[in-house]
Order: sequence, then C-alpha cells, then structure tokens
Amino acid sequence: IDRGGVFAALYGTIMLLDEAERRRIRGVVINKFRGDVEILKPGLKMLEDLTGIPVLGVVPYLPLELDDEDSLSERLMQKKADESALLDVAVIRLPRISNFTDFEALEQVDGVSVRYVPKRSELGMPDVILLPGTKSTMADLRWLRQSGLEAAILKCHEKGIFLMGICGGFQMLGQTLSDPEHAEDGGTLRGMGLLETETVFRSQKQRSQTAGVISGVSGMLESLSGCPVTGYEIHMGETVCTGNGVPFVHLQDGRADGCVSADGTVCGTYLHGIFDAPEFSAKLVQLLLEKKGISGTAVPQLDFAARKEQEYDKLADLLRKNLDMEQIYAILEQWGKPE
Repeated sequence: IDRGGVFAALYGTIMLLDEAERRRIRGVVINKFRGDVEILKPGLKMLEDLTGIPVLGVVPYLPLELDDEDSLSERLMQKKADESALLDVAVIRLPRISNFTDFEALEQVDGVSVRYVPKRSELGMPDVILLPGTKSTMADLRWLRQSGLEAAILKCHEKGIFLMGICGGFQMLGQTLSDPEHAEDGGTLRGMGLLETETVFRSQKQRSQTAGVISGVSGMLESLSGCPVTGYEIHMGETVCTGNGVPFVHLQDGRADGCVSADGTVCGTYLHGIFDAPEFSAKLVQLLLEKKGISGTAVPQLDFAARKEQEYDKLADLLRKNLDMEQIYAILEQWGKPE
C-alpha cells in the first residue's frame, strides 16, 4: 500500500466505528511500513487532526524469524524441497492444521529442507513425513483418506520412510479413534494402523508444560534413548499403547507419552515443541542422514530458544526506536481509569 493507501485505510477503518468505539482507541501504530516515513508524515498529521487519535509511530518492515500468528503464514507456502538440502522433510498441510510452529526449529538446521504438502501429487518420496497437530483430528483424517494422501503416506511407509505424528497427527497413526462424548464428530473412526494405540476423545482438554526422557525405544530410533525432551500438551483425549506398542517418552510426572513402532520407523507424541530441544533435533537429523547413507556429517545442536530470544530483542529495539514509548507508557498508566 502506498502512503495514500495507508492514510485511506486507516481513516476509513476509524470512521467506520461509532463514537463510543473511537473514544476507546488511544493511539494508532503503523506496522511493517516500507518506504520513506518522512513522506508519510503530512498524512499522519492530517489523520490526527481529522480523528483526534494520535499516531504513536511507524514501524518499518524488518524480516524476523518469529512465531507466525496463524495458518496464513508464508512459511506454509513452501511446497518444494531445496535441491541442495541433504534431508527432505514433508509436513502434511492438513486443512485444520494447528501449532505448525512445531517445525520452525527443524527449518533452522543446516541441510534440512522443510516443505508443506497439501495434496498427494506434491508428496513424492521425501526422507521424512511429519503429521502435524489439527483443530479436528477426525475430520482431517477423513480428508487425508479422501484426498488420497493417506494411501500415498502408507506407500512411503512401506518403503521405510520415517513417519512421525505430533498431537492430532499422532492420534491418526493409531488403530482407532473414539469420540463417545462428541468432543469432535462423535462415533468411532479407523486410524492409519501404523502404531498400536487407541485414542478416546474427552471433552476436558489437557494443557501443560512438560518434560521427559526418551527411553525404551528400539530399531532405528534406539540411539535416541536417554535423550531429554521438553514441550507442551494441548489436546482433547487420551491415547494408550496396546499390544506391543511402546511409549516414546517417559515424562517427569510419571506418565508415558506417545508410541513408537518396533522397528522405529513410526513414532508419535503429544509434545508440541519437541523439535526445539537441541539434543533431540540434532540426534534425530543425524540418524536420519545415516539411514539415508550420508555419514560423516556432524549436526550441531542449535539453541533454538536463544535464537528466538535474539529475534525478539531485535523487535524490541525496533519498537523502542520507532514508537513514542513515553506516550505509550502514559496511555498504559491511564488504562482503565474513568474518562
């Protein structure tokens, strides 16, 4: 939007509000502005005169690696693997995908290419397939089936491609999903049958920060035993291992989380943010490269949390430099006081 468009958009939006709503607006901030702010200033002065609302600053556009706000993220538009990458990671882009920031840490690992796959024709034969969380597991599992992606994923599994599910994606990998309380769609649905688990949905939601240790796993993932992991749970329902199913993580509170197949080619967990754990991500990428026949490549442990803090520090410096912080603090002090 050019400077005239910025003025028109702001003025039009403000004037659509009724008088009571306009009185509640204490200031306006223009974000991600590209261009010369000096050219914009006369229009901002006119906006203040017409509306009586102060413009508290103009924040210029700065590319930052911050968590995206919603599933309209440009990150999800990445559909092709980087040809120079050593590891091709395909995340299935479910219609109701949630918590997709789970995979940002993997995107930062050298040699790893993360792409988001919305249809069967774009899946191909990646090195890794990740099933993400979803706002509606049963509905997205039906979509996976109807779109042909489930059949394509099962074909990849037959060829030994590593498959991992997070939260709703983990639930899909099991034998059955039951919803007696109609927390989602109700009824019972057959899972993908790749893990020996059963999921029962409940109306009560599990929310917790947690940590644990990977233990008891075998096959391809055996070298991960003893690796510490952290993350958070936010899900409805309980998933239990059945038959020969082996839990993936033993949590600090004594619970078992997730499940892993006997050969280690399929696993699932409820832990969002598990890839943020530096040791886990580095070891997993290392063993996947070795599985592909690439040896001698050292995968460094990336402190993703520290890297994000650096990005937020950049944002804080940018805001301090371009916003009227004194006026913002004054507004905060007055917030809630009677007019």
